[in-house]
Amino acid sequence: MSNRLGSKYVVQIFGQSHSPMIGAVIEGLPAGIVPDMEFIRAFMARRAPGGALSTARREADVPRIISGLNDRGETCGAPLCAVIENGDARSRDYDSLRDVPRPGHADYTAAVKFDRHNDIRGGGQFSGRLTAPLCFAGALALKQLEQTGIRVRARVLSVAGIRDADVDPVHPPMDGLCEGPLPCVDPEAARRMAEAIEQARAEGDSVGGVVECFADGLPAGLGDPMFDGVENRVAQALFGIPAVRGVEFGLGFAAAELKGSAHNDAFIVNDGRVLTETNRHGGVLGGITSGMPLVVRAAFKPTPSIAREQRSVSLSRGEVAPLAVSGRHDPCIVPRAVPVVEAAVACALYDLLLND
Repeated sequence: MSNRLGSKYVVQIFGQSHSPMIGAVIEGLPAGIVPDMEFIRAFMARRAPGGALSTARREADVPRIISGLNDRGETCGAPLCAVIENGDARSRDYDSLRDVPRPGHADYTAAVKFDRHNDIRGGGQFSGRLTAPLCFAGALALKQLEQTGIRVRARVLSVAGIRDADVDPVHPPMDGLCEGPLPCVDPEAARRMAEAIEQARAEGDSVGGVVECFADGLPAGLGDPMFDGVENRVAQALFGIPAVRGVEFGLGFAAAELKGSAHNDAFIVNDGRVLTETNRHGGVLGGITSGMPLVVRAAFKPTPSIAREQRSVSLSRGEVAPLAVSGRHDPCIVPRAVPVVEAAVACALYDLLLND
């Protein structure tokens, strides 16, 4: 099914933006684990709506586990199911979109796919709201990865063309990112990004950006050619996040501008381990981890729901119609996407680890 991710650590997402609740069914967690609910709630709070740079919609995003635990609160081998209630939905804001779809959104394609029976409220199953249960599953995976010495951390690389400082991909910044909704290396870059987001909001517009994620402590040898490689599995998870338009690893598309002599990473031996002197390959060669940090970036488009008038069509009348979207929407989803990227990468990596 399309809402299912993974082969060993299997995550099934369910619900819609304005349904009574959303959630996830998770298979593959070892028995005997006590979920760290304090860690999970803190992790999920990073993507929750209502922040300074996000939508005014407010949701507590408190997950409630309804199956998969024994009477001691441990995983028992059964599928674990968690639900998250939707409490602050305003469905009336979406009434006009049943006939006039938003440019840049899935309103039209969903109407075609499901013969106009799609749930238009809040975007239905195409809403970023569905990343809340993904973050729940990702938080569980992050804790399991930490037990093996693997850490996953993301930062805002750019917003509206404003770019954070460069980092060394051999020693990525797993700690020390600035606090606030825009975790960056350079606090001044974060300030300028915030200004660009607020300016877009004031203009009834939106902006996009890039989230860069690192995974440190990965052993060499994870992944299988040619369709089960690390890039394949991580990219699949990342493209499940609404608004992701591109994924690249290591130098990504910039590698196409280099000669082999400039792109190749020289091998070295450090304390008996084979490593590379640089990390332009982003920790993956031939779809298999090299033992260097994983470096992956996800590009997010500007939020399609904007207050500025756009040109669309009336599906019932079959003619061009203007549209200005009302309601509560993020002027930039990048700040809230940082933990979602971490969650998606963690789910994919934990699944790969279990398959090894």
